[in-house]
Amino acid sequence: MLGSHKKLTRDDRKCIETMISDDKSIQEIAAHIGVHRTTIDRELKRVSED
Repeated sequence: MLGSHKKLTRDDRKCIETMISDDKSIQEIAAHIGVHRTTIDRELKRVSED
């Protein structure tokens, strides 16, 4: 299913931040937002590089 990627919104990124603080897993966060777990993993790596 190529080309069906969901771009993370500002709200999605805030949700990721909150859920990480609450010790939620990458899989839980991905399911909550509705994206693949690799999307969350990439976002966390992107943020950690800043």
